[in-house]
Amino acid sequence: MPVRPIVRSDYDALNRLHRDVGWPERSQAGWRWLEDNPARGSVQAPTGWVVTDGDDAPAAMLGNFVQSFVHGPRRLYGATGFSIIVPAERKGASRPLIRTFLKQPGLFARYTFNANARSAPLYGLFGLKPWPDQTHALKLSWVTDRTACAQGRLLRGLLGRTSARTAARLGEMLMNPRLFRGPDLRLPTQVVVLNDLSDGSPYADFWARLSQEDRLLADRSPATLRWRLADPDRTTPPLLLACVRQGRIVAAAMAQLTKTSVIEPPCLDIVDVVALDGAPDAVAVLTRALIDNATGMGAAKVRLQMVTPRLLTALGDLALQARKEGGWGHCHAIVDDPALAAAWAPTPFDGDYGICARHPPAPKTRRSPSAAQAAPRGRAAKA
Repeated sequence: MPVRPIVRSDYDALNRLHRDVGWPERSQAGWRWLEDNPARGSVQAPTGWVVTDGDDAPAAMLGNFVQSFVHGPRRLYGATGFSIIVPAERKGASRPLIRTFLKQPGLFARYTFNANARSAPLYGLFGLKPWPDQTHALKLSWVTDRTACAQGRLLRGLLGRTSARTAARLGEMLMNPRLFRGPDLRLPTQVVVLNDLSDGSPYADFWARLSQEDRLLADRSPATLRWRLADPDRTTPPLLLACVRQGRIVAAAMAQLTKTSVIEPPCLDIVDVVALDGAPDAVAVLTRALIDNATGMGAAKVRLQMVTPRLLTALGDLALQARKEGGWGHCHAIVDDPALAAAWAPTPFDGDYGICARHPPAPKTRRSPSAAQAAPRGRAAKA
């Protein structure tokens, strides 16, 4: 099957592939935003690949999300595959796509942290191993609206086999009016809203200290976060929180309102939560703050879709209180250097959760997505 890199003229066809499986489509500006990923440009990688039909039109696809990493003074690059879409009539097309993805040069790791139950067994055929060993099949969630979650389970039972196109005709269910009001946050004393991502900000100081620690970290520099937050297809802004002690940030978290499908209630997905070595308990402080504010934001649960043993330890009792989701190996990786695998400290930020989320659809009465992006109210971090 012919495979080639994605080009800009493919975007309408890629959206049709997404539509057929019920996954979120991107605007033309959203696809160009992915093109502008600074890390991708650094290694001259494509945004993904397509298997084409006889007219060179996309018939199946695999996205390629490249990220920059730091390990002490070293700058490294890794890539996660996303949106692997292979229609039934193109059975077998995933193989050349995945092989092409794995052959990319200049990367320390190729991985996915977001495999679904159906695709998970496929990755072992290509040498990707379930990773991390202890937690590759674990997701955590904390229910904040039991009624909405129960309604979602009922709808899944009734409509679980419904096709994506039929589900779309049913319309969006279990929406919450709080989603677009802008949260009135109730935060503990040491937790503040993080809204300054300038290069001279307190957050920049936090990143400078974090990146000097002896672990392999995805780039969370102010510049990288500014690019992340510029996604034009978001309907609600992510919530960024910081834990401040003695006037300096010691931990940061990012959470995003999502709605997995038309029959699911809204969820607050923790995209990132990371702390300095000297403040591991701050991970639980920030997670607790997100849980306590989820209901006011319109979310039926808080979810952490990728964890490591390090993160479980930092969560402490909160990990014991969480519902255990997943159950299949959703995290698979090839890491070329075992020493780098041991030093890697990933969170969902390292995967595709920050770029592939299905956002709650903005109310139709709004004139534009930006009109729905009410800023969260809470104490802001000061320089």
